[in-house]
Order: sequence, then C-alpha cells, then structure tokens
Amino acid sequence: MEKDLLAFQSLLTTKPEIQHFLTTPFLPVKKRLAITQELLDKILSFPLSPKKNRLSSAISARFIRLLVENDRLSLLPEILETLPHLWNEEHDISTFEVASVIPLSSSQKGRLEQKLSRIEGREVALNYKIDPSLIGGLSVKRNNIIYDVSIAGGLARLKEKICEG
Repeated sequence: MEKDLLAFQSLLTTKPEIQHFLTTPFLPVKKRLAITQELLDKILSFPLSPKKNRLSSAISARFIRLLVENDRLSLLPEILETLPHLWNEEHDISTFEVASVIPLSSSQKGRLEQKLSRIEGREVALNYKIDPSLIGGLSVKRNNIIYDVSIAGGLARLKEKICEG
C-alpha cells in the first residue's frame, strides 16, 4: 500500500497542475473524483497475479479517493512520513532517528542497532540522516527521548553548567 501511495504522491510532486485540479474548490467533487479515478487506473495498474497486491491497491485507491473527496489530499505527504512509524509500532518495533555528521559505516550501524535493540528489549528500525551542525558524534531520537552524544550537544550542556554557576 505504501508503494501505491508513494507513486501517487510522486505524480503530484512532478505534476503540480494535477494536484491543483484535485484540490481546487472550483471543480465539483464528482469531477475531482473522476480525475482521481482515471489517474489511479493508470498508476495502480498491476498484473492480475497475487490477490494481496490487488487488495492493497484497491485499499490504496479507496484511501486516495477519500482524501480527495474530503479535501485532505494535502495531508498525503505527512501521512507517508508517519506511515512507517505506525507500521513499526503496530509490529512492536521501535523507530529511531539517528543523526550524524558523516555517514556511518555498516559495522557502526550494526553495533548501534544491536545496542539500541538490547536497551529497548525489542527489534528496532533506524532512520539515518546527516546533520553537519552536530560537529561530531551522534544524536539518537525516539519519540520525545533524545540521546545526544554529539560535540554540539556536549558544548550546549557545558554552556548551561557555566551559566548556572
């Protein structure tokens, strides 16, 4: 289903005029839904193989039509961003965002994943990003908990202690 939604979002991103037609209040909802269905027929076409693919595409199409019908298509990027986190939580997997100044090696990623998995007591999923403002080290975030072992974080903590006296 995520692939279907990503494909539709990609179309909207590459063709902003289509997004305009699907979100404009000047077109009746029925016309917007007809355009949406036409797009879905082209994007979500798939070989008649596994039933699971047909079912997920049908669910994806229905979901996109609901977004268009209720003037909520603008929420699709946010939904796509949140979807993996929700899936992970549903399957008892903790999701972490890991920020570093440079890309981590595969062995560093493996050690970090093992350590966080041990701390959490369950499987973990790590999303990596580059953040040059850290200067060095790592910042690991899960929901509202941040483990900051970066140079920038250490300097900020040192500044707080100096200001406290």
